[in-house]
Amino acid sequence: MTYDGFTLEERDAMKQRAQELKAAARRTTKAEKAAADAAAVAEKIAGLEPSDRELAERFHEIVTASAPDLAPKLWYGMPAYCNGAGKIVCHFQPAKKFSTRYATIGFADTANLDDGTIWPTSYALTELTEATEATIAALLTRAVS
Repeated sequence: MTYDGFTLEERDAMKQRAQELKAAARRTTKAEKAAADAAAVAEKIAGLEPSDRELAERFHEIVTASAPDLAPKLWYGMPAYCNGAGKIVCHFQPAKKFSTRYATIGFADTANLDDGTIWPTSYALTELTEATEATIAALLTRAVS
């Protein structure tokens, strides 16, 4: 019997999200939540496949430098960054997450990236060059403007 619904990876992501919500509900103070979220993101990045880990570590550094007001937190088991209202602005999706050939950087609708009637909300990422890093930094600066 086959099931044409969610893939194993999608079901795993939903389970991870449920665990994230349960963990967040157990934390009491804002500082405790922020520290736990930052630690969870660091742990998640450290556990990634080497190629994904390298990209995620550098993306984390770029977010921290370009948009220091964004706070790290896990979102469906992926490193994500939220604004002061707790809304996700961007996230890093490892290639391994859904068995794709490249990692992606995604932006939520809270990111201020609107450009006319059509604009990208995610970007494939295979390598971080200086030019790519500058592009990401500019997108992040714009996203939180």
